[in-house]
Amino acid sequence: MDPESFRSTFSDLALGNAMAAAARDYQKELVTQGKPQASSTSHEEVDLDELMDDPELEKLHADRIAALKKEAEKRQALERKGHGEYREVTEGDFLGEVTGSKKVICHFHHREFVRCKIVDKHLKLLAAKYFDTKFIKVDAENAPFFITKLAIKTLPCVILFRDGIAVDRLVGFQSLGGRDDFSTEVLENWLLKKGIIVRAKGENEDDEDEKPRNLRSSINEDSDSD
Repeated sequence: MDPESFRSTFSDLALGNAMAAAARDYQKELVTQGKPQASSTSHEEVDLDELMDDPELEKLHADRIAALKKEAEKRQALERKGHGEYREVTEGDFLGEVTGSKKVICHFHHREFVRCKIVDKHLKLLAAKYFDTKFIKVDAENAPFFITKLAIKTLPCVILFRDGIAVDRLVGFQSLGGRDDFSTEVLENWLLKKGIIVRAKGENEDDEDEKPRNLRSSINEDSDSD
């Protein structure tokens, strides 16, 4: 099949899928409203030829296309802001990253702390799932100014930001059962309760030193005692 023919066929299939989806929605709406369905029963497929010229179906199809386009544009805008992935940012970029998105989860970590690596593993998975929230991490050793301003003394420390304001934090694993082998779902549920991430529709559910010189000695690694 030549490229032009392939593109034409693919376009027809895409339109057909969209129309079929719209037809199914229209059929459900008719059932809900108690209207009779032309040439169709609950056990029969929708006849697209008969529904193609229906003005209500055309409007439903147009609304679906508009919603998909709006969602795609929103996703592209969030991607430009760094959503959809778990990234490390520098101290110089931190303020812009936190104030540039409505909801941000930031993990202050140390490269050699085992529990920080555990948090990294879980946040990386959640970042791809909850696109509306930005997931970033900052190397605590290289961010003395914000370590002081945010009064971070124990790592790992996950701080939740809303509209650029720190609204809550997770220090160590005490709120996650105090175990290193907690599941991603445990952290996910904690974040859901805080409202910093939201399930998609239809889814089932103080440091006094101004500039600490040695963060390895001034910031403790969380232990079982938390």
